Amino acid sequence: MDSPLLHAVGRRVRDGRKARGLTAKALAAAAGLSERFVGELEAGRANISVLNLEAVAHALGLELTGLVRPVTPPPQVIALLGLRGAGKSTVGRALGERLGLPFLELDQLVEREAGMRLPEIFAIHGEDYFRAQELKALRRCLADHPRAVLAAGGGLVASPEAYRLLLEQTRTVWLKATPAEHWARVVKQGDLRPMQNRPHAMAELKRRLEERDPLYRQAQLQLSTSRRPVPALVDAIASWAEA
Repeated sequence: MDSPLLHAVGRRVRDGRKARGLTAKALAAAAGLSERFVGELEAGRANISVLNLEAVAHALGLELTGLVRPVTPPPQVIALLGLRGAGKSTVGRALGERLGLPFLELDQLVEREAGMRLPEIFAIHGEDYFRAQELKALRRCLADHPRAVLAAGGGLVASPEAYRLLLEQTRTVWLKATPAEHWARVVKQGDLRPMQNRPHAMAELKRRLEERDPLYRQAQLQLSTSRRPVPALVDAIASWAEA
């Protein structure tokens, strides 16, 4: 069971336990529960009975109502940043499911706005036109979806007005990866376009990451995706977003 209320209760129990310097084992003993159940409770996976939760509250010296107060999430858009291959789509979809939020990809919204695919936009109209459509799509997205998970295009951070809007109106997360990881993930997706007829593609990728590093670092949360499974990344972002 994946419930925002259960996650909130679990977080409040964990925070209360740590504030009192108790181990999970000590809390379990005081509440008459198993240590494993307390772990599941703090992780937001245990649908605990009212009587057992009352015992936990008593062991923590808290009121029961303080643990189960309603969850009223504020309007928010969580924007995922990073170059292609950072994992924005994979992590974004899983995060949206975890938080009960729609998952949107800004590039797809730009295509819908322009009525053509991204390669056609760049080939026919150029980058300036694309950036204008990107900003237009971003404004519409934020107006229409006050709560969502949004995967931003890798180059959005280089567009001052769009990035300023993102920083001001969303909670930003930079999914970090090494150049080799970006490269390998794009190839694994079956997209070889960035490498075709470009012998210096890896050097260009490294240079682009270096140039945009100061911009990506303006994100509120920075997470390395190196050797970290998607569930762990989703847990980290969800905990940060729900805090």
